[in-house]
Amino acid sequence: MFKIDQYAYTNRLSAVHPAEKMMMAGLTMLICLIFASPPVSLLVLLIMTAVIIIFAGIPGYFLGKLLVVPMLFLVVGVVTVAVTVTGDSGLLLWGVSLGGLAVGVTSDGLYKAGELFLRSLGAVSCLYFLALTTPMTEILSLLGKLKLPPLLIELMSITYRFIFVLLETADRIYISQASRWGYATWKSSYFSLGQLLSNLFSKSLYSSRMLYMTLSSRCYQGQLRVLDKKYCLSRRNLCLIAALDMMLAVVGLLAR
Repeated sequence: MFKIDQYAYTNRLSAVHPAEKMMMAGLTMLICLIFASPPVSLLVLLIMTAVIIIFAGIPGYFLGKLLVVPMLFLVVGVVTVAVTVTGDSGLLLWGVSLGGLAVGVTSDGLYKAGELFLRSLGAVSCLYFLALTTPMTEILSLLGKLKLPPLLIELMSITYRFIFVLLETADRIYISQASRWGYATWKSSYFSLGQLLSNLFSKSLYSSRMLYMTLSSRCYQGQLRVLDKKYCLSRRNLCLIAALDMMLAVVGLLAR
């Protein structure tokens, strides 16, 4: 079981209604995306981080490791926004001349890059809040109650299951290869990686066939039925969520 899935079942907010957590994550992320404002994005990031660490009890170092992954992709993306190619070198804060063009950064480009970085990171923090506090089974059950197509929910459920299967299989193959010095040199590493990917595809195909046969032998008719845990909606939590999102919306309006 991944740590994310483990924390989703054992965090301090596990007894809270999943609809409340989904509402908080969804509405807050929507406000963060609609109001393209650095103050709103920064507030969303700080609030979600505080809720995850303080109220949900998720270790800060673990959340930090999770945030590093999207931050690496965001840094590469915002660099392309910050860098400007222009014919007027006077507009650049810093740059170099290449023929008749100047390549560098402008104040407007830096602002847009920073705004995009904070907005994306704020939206990611909302998704991490939902993933770290709500098990996938409860999310799928809630989506079913919202009358989403059963086929879509089943595909999400099977895809989620196969993420664990594929990563576990890849980890076993990697350990087997590494124990035989399969990654001792660059040449052997590329060769071992190719074998890992090809074997992973064949094993995942075999696992999917076995899963279908297992479900068919148990009278599977296109829908997995599980027992739902009973929750009660909290008026206090709903009021807190509404107040929080209204505060963020007011900050967004004032920042404009």
